[in-house]
Amino acid sequence: MNAAASAARPAPAAPSGPALLDVRDIGISFGGLKAVQAFNLHLPRGVLYGLIGPNGAGKTTVFNLLTGVYTPMTGTITLDGTRIETCRPHQIAAAGLSRTFQNIRLFGELSVIDNVRLGCHVRGRHGLASTLLRTPGHLAQEAAITRRSMELLEIFDLADRAGEQSRSLPYGDQRRLEIARALATEPKVLLLDEPAAGMNPQEKKELAGTIRLIRERFGLTILLIEHDMGLVMDICERITVLDHGQIIASGTPSQIQSNPKVIEAYLGEPGGAA
Repeated sequence: MNAAASAARPAPAAPSGPALLDVRDIGISFGGLKAVQAFNLHLPRGVLYGLIGPNGAGKTTVFNLLTGVYTPMTGTITLDGTRIETCRPHQIAAAGLSRTFQNIRLFGELSVIDNVRLGCHVRGRHGLASTLLRTPGHLAQEAAITRRSMELLEIFDLADRAGEQSRSLPYGDQRRLEIARALATEPKVLLLDEPAAGMNPQEKKELAGTIRLIRERFGLTILLIEHDMGLVMDICERITVLDHGQIIASGTPSQIQSNPKVIEAYLGEPGGAA
């Protein structure tokens, strides 16, 4: 994978049109604290969108609402025409929305390829009986899953480590493996929760190329939470900013960079420093 070359290309113009993921007025409170209020998001197919905000702004809570970890107290979430706000996480993944986590959640004792194979099984069609009996249909499915898993590992330059325990990988490779596992579910929308956390500058540069590459290669819609503002401004076409659980700005990277409310939220002074 030539991530550097991909990173050097300018991002395509932001797509427009009907929303693939349409979020309307969702909210949730914990013990009287309004963690997220009246959150709205409209993601057309193929967009690369950023969600940013200071620590504690509610970004990961939004991801947890979108993926069924929490059920919204208010509002609706529609994925490709289907309401999902009351669905369980595995149902949402099967519907086409997958995520990575701020803290890497690989199965460390399993091999690299088995982590990806687990993602592929979201689309599996054979039940317990055929698995136990090892029917021809089951065996054919398992062979297809193995081929698909190796293809994904090759994209992320991990094929030569397929048989190793995932916990043995360097940190940056574990991040890429988690993205590969999310892609194995064949998502329509991919949510990336701080994928650059803990990476050095070179790894972040490669990550930017990887994110662009998977968007172009798989035709994905991507929503990115990230604290590295340089990465967000470099690859995202539009950005929404949260502060104290509320949207304070939405727009292009240049609009966000010059927005006084955003500057105040990050720096604590209204428009005084850019």
